[in-house]
Parts: sequence; C-alpha cells; structure tokens
Amino acid sequence: MSPKDTAGTKRGERLGGVTPGRIAIAVVAVLLLVFIFENTREVKIRLLIPEVTMPLYLALLATALLGGLCGWYVARRGPRRRK
Repeated sequence: MSPKDTAGTKRGERLGGVTPGRIAIAVVAVLLLVFIFENTREVKIRLLIPEVTMPLYLALLATALLGGLCGWYVARRGPRRRK
C-alpha cells in the first residue's frame, strides 16, 4: 500500500468504521443484554428507604444505563488541564 492510498483515511474508515474497539463494545453489550434478560425473577430491592419488588432484569438494566451515562459523562468531559 502506498502512502497515497492511505492519505486522508481516518482510523477504521477502510473497514467501514468497524474497529476492534467497536467490535469489543458490541460483544460486551450483547453479553450484558443476555445476562440481564436471563435474570427475570422478582426480587426485593431497597432504595435508600423504600423497599420495592421488581423484576431483576429491570434493576440490572437501570444500573447498566446509569453506569453507561456516568461513563459517557466522564469520558466526554475528559481531563482538564490547568493553565
């Protein structure tokens, strides 16, 4: 491959945007969903003061979504440099 062939291409662009990182994230997401939907029994969960009964998959899904949102927020802000 000559430098002319790769000039102007971004990382992952040659494979249609499929990168090893995206494949790994997709595999983890599928495994997470399988784990969540295999756990469907009702459980008692204590939320600070009230105790609620709900399907375990809803609690796992809510936790995964909150964790994902927190991770996205932290990654988006990134490290701040002092001047």
